[in-house]
Amino acid sequence: MAQTQIEWTDATWNPVAGCTIMSTGCSHCYAMEMARRLEAMGLSKYEGLTRKSGKRTVWNGVVREDRSALAIPRRWRKPRKIFVNSMSDLFHQQVSEAFIGEVWQVMRDTPHHHYQILTKRPDRMARFLKSRDADILPNVWLGTSVENAEVVPRIDALREVAAAVRFISFEPLIGPVGPVDLDGIDWAIVGGESGSSARPIKEVWIDEIFRQCEASGTAFFFKQWGTWGEDNKRRSKKANGRKYRGQIWDDMPEVRPSV
Repeated sequence: MAQTQIEWTDATWNPVAGCTIMSTGCSHCYAMEMARRLEAMGLSKYEGLTRKSGKRTVWNGVVREDRSALAIPRRWRKPRKIFVNSMSDLFHQQVSEAFIGEVWQVMRDTPHHHYQILTKRPDRMARFLKSRDADILPNVWLGTSVENAEVVPRIDALREVAAAVRFISFEPLIGPVGPVDLDGIDWAIVGGESGSSARPIKEVWIDEIFRQCEASGTAFFFKQWGTWGEDNKRRSKKANGRKYRGQIWDDMPEVRPSV
């Protein structure tokens, strides 16, 4: 699972597999179908993580810690940006604090990599770090997902986290987020949903986030239009491309000095 086509990272690392639907942004999560495919390919790590619901593949609530995966980043000598748990959520309630601690130790021991952790459970992330009185690792970026205005409070929970970089993934952006407080947020990723059941993205929703990023000095990264293009027409993700306001936006955050 090291290879990835995700535009804002170099590799994925999955010490945890399996998840549960947390909010409406999870409804068409690519990882559910991917887990089913990986099980069909004979990968025991993904066995029994999903079920069929009509024509859809959905998580069934099984979450699996994979201790054997902890050694993987240590073997990668070339520095990489690593997305942690593209197939799960490190701060899912079924992942033990002891195992999260082991993941943290791997990241501490491999400072040549930069780790990007994205969670829909930033409140648990904040509690975990406070309980351990954890030091800020300069190579660890901590983020949360915000798909619409209903889950904007996740940003306040993220702000409680001490991190070298705090970031928000506004993906899939399926509704307006409204005014958001980006104080202390270093990076924003914006993207539309893709796939046969993709929900439309509206340019006005992106504009709203873009202007707030400009005002707060938050780096802006536009990942994709997805299935619905700038003209609100449906076509392939590749055909719709990544241009917003006539250009590619690949801004990356500045790493906050550790204190």
